[in-house]
Amino acid sequence: MSAEIISVGTELLLGDILNSNAQFLAQQLAELGIPHFFQTVVGDNPERLKSAIAVASDRAELLIFTGGLGPTPDDLTTETIADFFSTPLIEKPEIVEDIAQKFAQRGRQMTDNNRKQALLPEGAQILYNPVGSAPGMIWQPRPNLTILTFPGVPSEMKVMWQQIAVPYLRSQGWGQVTIVSRTLRFWGISESMLAEKAATFFDLQNPTVAPYANLGEVKLRISARATSENAASALIAPVEQELRQIAGIDCYGVDEDSLASVVGDLLTTAQSTLSVAESCTGGRLGQMITTISGSSTYFMGGIISYDNAVKEALLGVDSQALEQVGAVSAIVAEQMAVGVRARLNTTWGLSITGIAGPGGGTDTKPVGLVYIGLASPEDVTNFEFRFGDRGRDWVQRASACSALDQLRRRLLERGV
Repeated sequence: MSAEIISVGTELLLGDILNSNAQFLAQQLAELGIPHFFQTVVGDNPERLKSAIAVASDRAELLIFTGGLGPTPDDLTTETIADFFSTPLIEKPEIVEDIAQKFAQRGRQMTDNNRKQALLPEGAQILYNPVGSAPGMIWQPRPNLTILTFPGVPSEMKVMWQQIAVPYLRSQGWGQVTIVSRTLRFWGISESMLAEKAATFFDLQNPTVAPYANLGEVKLRISARATSENAASALIAPVEQELRQIAGIDCYGVDEDSLASVVGDLLTTAQSTLSVAESCTGGRLGQMITTISGSSTYFMGGIISYDNAVKEALLGVDSQALEQVGAVSAIVAEQMAVGVRARLNTTWGLSITGIAGPGGGTDTKPVGLVYIGLASPEDVTNFEFRFGDRGRDWVQRASACSALDQLRRRLLERGV
């Protein structure tokens, strides 16, 4: 038995809004262990919606619709589904009463077009909406086919799914197994290189291993199906251990970990403090660090030294170095790191200087060239990166993440 998600709304096709409902439902289906192989997005057009229903109802036993349940003329989901299965619409008095009460509570009067929301196919059950005015339905128009409809408003859909739909599906025998996933996160290794190292794992059937890459980060998702969460986790554990051994230090965390949170934990364990000096990232590194709750215990602050005069005055960067090799250089990155560490009296000083673009690049110093400096109580070192001309936001994010990653590696080398 499998499910299919059908999202209704021309605004989705135009890209005016993000289809977060489909993402939420896909995650929920995975947690319930319900196979889900297709998603469809269709505009507010009855004939095209019927075509989508015809295809989906032949390959899935559970159809989940979101959108098109409102009171306006373009809200056609319910009547189109009923028409496809040649079933008349029946007004549900209890829905009319529920909508009228909700309007009264808000000091408003229900209009006639809201009665449209009380029409459901004959034989359908009401899928109540505790939040908004548009109810959904639970309907079995034919054997081995169940239809659930939800409004497009995410907050309403989520409540209806969790409070009503999930208990109903479990009562009907859906969700008897669970799918548990564990995501390993990597920085400093390419997707192709990691895929080569982990190639033998991609043929596994249960658990499965799948690679993903996004904005410089690579992930390996391990997913297992079992009758319980504990049983699924037990299948994942040995595979995770082997992948960690293969990847080594390139694996920085799991699931919701971030480079900032992992570095924060390491600094806390080492009882160390950190300060940062930023040029091309303009505060991006400091912002990443301070998104972590409790970062004030180890992060003392930063200096955004965008102009060379600030590099000289606040960080003590040598004016001769700036004139001879320029702000985007290894020596300036090192001096920035040393300077901020001294000014803010921290264990570690971390700096970034580079060319974020789109302008400012030359043949010898192209857009995407970045230097990172790292100063400790014992020494100072630098790292050169060439991120390419892939957009200003990309260069800034990759620079900040790479700076955190170099500090992470250094802390681990020290046995933290």
